[in-house]
Amino acid sequence: MPKRARPVDKPEIILDQNAQAPLYRQLYERLRAQILAGQLETGARLPSTRILASQLGVSRNTTALAYEQLLLEGYLESRVGDGTRVARLESEQLAQAGGKVSKQGRMGTPATQHTLLARRGQILLDEFAAGHEVEVSPDKDVFLVGEPEVAYFPYEIWARLIAKHARQSLQAHSRYQDVQGYRPLREAIAAHIGITRGVHCMPERIILTAGAQGALDLVARVLLDPGERAWVEDPGYFGARGALMAAGATMLPVPVDRQGISVEVGRQLKGEARLAVVTPSHQFPTGVTMSLGRRLELLEWARETQGWIAEDDYDSEYRYSGRPLEALHGLDRAGRVIYIGTFSKVLFPSLRLGYMVVPPQLLEGFLATRRFVDVHLPLLEQMALADFITEGHFARYLRKMRGLYMERRDVLVKALNQELSNILDVTIPEAGIHLVAWLPEGVSAQGVVELAAKQGMRILPVSRFSMQPLKRDGLVLGFANATPEALRADVHALARVLRSALT
Repeated sequence: MPKRARPVDKPEIILDQNAQAPLYRQLYERLRAQILAGQLETGARLPSTRILASQLGVSRNTTALAYEQLLLEGYLESRVGDGTRVARLESEQLAQAGGKVSKQGRMGTPATQHTLLARRGQILLDEFAAGHEVEVSPDKDVFLVGEPEVAYFPYEIWARLIAKHARQSLQAHSRYQDVQGYRPLREAIAAHIGITRGVHCMPERIILTAGAQGALDLVARVLLDPGERAWVEDPGYFGARGALMAAGATMLPVPVDRQGISVEVGRQLKGEARLAVVTPSHQFPTGVTMSLGRRLELLEWARETQGWIAEDDYDSEYRYSGRPLEALHGLDRAGRVIYIGTFSKVLFPSLRLGYMVVPPQLLEGFLATRRFVDVHLPLLEQMALADFITEGHFARYLRKMRGLYMERRDVLVKALNQELSNILDVTIPEAGIHLVAWLPEGVSAQGVVELAAKQGMRILPVSRFSMQPLKRDGLVLGFANATPEALRADVHALARVLRSALT
């Protein structure tokens, strides 16, 4: 059995910020030269694009583009769960590149293997694999992010509504349906978000989608040509980045401060952006609520540049304190905001129902594109959800879960402060179902994550969602899908990990 190549330590690579060649090209050339020289052995595992970017002090776009080119040319290979490794090269490849076969004799997998996927497909595969870098046992899932509690959902009511429409309505609605979705559900959504979120719209402007991800995918498909630029919050939601990468867009990471996305920094970036994707009500993952001043600043940017704003209002239903701000869409007077909501985070994740409110001038383009994506969603759950809202079950469920989640948030905050106040700086969220506990400056979240993984605990660092190196890292801790007792026990286990990491 051949000896398994060891992972690559921090590469000894220096990039010249003042050189004419772009940074990603410099990185590509250096890695390619090391592979051809045999310095990087066949099978050697390279750091993820995120980790390498942090090590080199460059953006994640730089490392992703370099890896992408090396993957396309067959120098690297990527498998889900196994990261990115140096590929075996044919002797012909080495000869064409002006290299020599190393003593190990790099023979085997041809470069054509990597042409099976389109470039965007390979990028998404690499991004997915990067999210599974730390292997943990399934024994202890803790602090799950984006996972609501599903034990208290009124399944009996839901089953009754499903059964009612299965008996009474299916034959009458068995043909192709409106591409926008079931009208009674759009009417119920329009009434709900008009009252609770200040979104002014008619049902005719709502398109039902497969969760918020389906809406983000449509936004990227309709509004961006390959290579066009889009602002993304940094750190930010990787689902939004995935939709943009799939559309071939160029992402411009814009930092997030205590008021939300920094519009001033975004304006200073090279190249004008056509789209900004933001989470104003509860920024993911930092939990910041965008200030009114910053909202007006962002809207002014969109008006001046004729840009678009995708407002992902993914968990605004759960606000516990502070003065609620109406949605960015409610402040928009120029028609530049596309409002996105979802029921997957509010009710249960397998209910893949979301929606978007589209400006009138974009509606026909979105509907035409939608017809070629999935035509429309399955109908039965749309019917049941419409009744669930109009009969008052939705509002009652929200009130119940808001109280439950606030209790769990408070338990987690108290436990963290009792056990780890000298280590963690805990941000108490005004909304949502997760919080961020910031580590001391200079402490590696990756080291904490790896130690936790050895204990069977998967914990997500803030840097997992960041494209640029962070001055200070932290831990993203979900609290919705755990009892108070479990949260206390998980904090106790985390405290042992952190003390071990800092000694």
